[in-house]
Amino acid sequence: VFTGGDPLMREDVFDIAAYAVKKGVRVSMTPSATPNVTKEAIEKAKEVGLSRWAFSIDGPTAEVHDHFRGTAGSFDLTMERIKYLHELEIPIQINTVISRYNIDYLDEMAKMVEDLECVLWSVFFLVPTGRGQEKDMISPVEHEKVFNWLYDLSKRVSFDIKTTAAQHYRRVVIQQKMREAKDHIEEIDYLNALTKEGMTGSIDGLGRAPKGVNDGNGFVFISHVGDVYPSGLLPVKAGNVREQPLGEIYRESPIFKSLRNPDEYKGKCGVCEFRYVCGGSRSRAYAMTGDYLESEPFCVYIPKAMRKQKQL
Repeated sequence: VFTGGDPLMREDVFDIAAYAVKKGVRVSMTPSATPNVTKEAIEKAKEVGLSRWAFSIDGPTAEVHDHFRGTAGSFDLTMERIKYLHELEIPIQINTVISRYNIDYLDEMAKMVEDLECVLWSVFFLVPTGRGQEKDMISPVEHEKVFNWLYDLSKRVSFDIKTTAAQHYRRVVIQQKMREAKDHIEEIDYLNALTKEGMTGSIDGLGRAPKGVNDGNGFVFISHVGDVYPSGLLPVKAGNVREQPLGEIYRESPIFKSLRNPDEYKGKCGVCEFRYVCGGSRSRAYAMTGDYLESEPFCVYIPKAMRKQKQL
């Protein structure tokens, strides 16, 4: 995924994309809706083999979206560029950051995603870094309500739904599927309950990933200068691709190794029966506690091990 800011500011972005496609990598792009997103740029992206184009829309109206983004005219420009994507028959993904500014507009957002004939709605939950400050976040209880709403929505819409920085959505999906199956067995059958990471639906595409993906575990972020991080939201540098092969950094870095071992997680995440398929957001834990192995701060679930402890 080529992201930014605006990846189109790089003159060689399509050369890099073409190289990745040639190597068998499925490539998507998530630029900001800037004047750089021209019809010619989109045509070039299709020419080099781009699989999908994503735009961020954080509200069903210009008023809501532009307020959150802090840029007047952003909503209208995005809608205009989406017309280009339709004309060129490039699959469209919409990215939405859930915040206190738009939580009351989610039904309208879902309808808009449907009306725009998108293949995927990628729903991001705030991690308080950069512009996404803690005051903009929805509460832990609201997270849980939105997760259940997303699961119900996924059963009646034509597009896929994927979550980011919402690892505990997987736990909700498992719980819902087990309730539907009236499955009360002691051991959770993860393979039957959840088939893909933070995601429901049936459309194949770039949103698909192995279950249990988390910061540094099945995921890696490379900055524009080659610095390697567990994710774009977890600013703990593990190396640089100019100095060390990416695969070596991913496999050998102590940071990545600890992130791939849920048994090292602290607090309730470390004893939770869902830790191997969920694990909580390591980015949010770091942003709010300074320790990426701490518990997910915005999860309401009390693990079975802790409930049993209280009963003793």
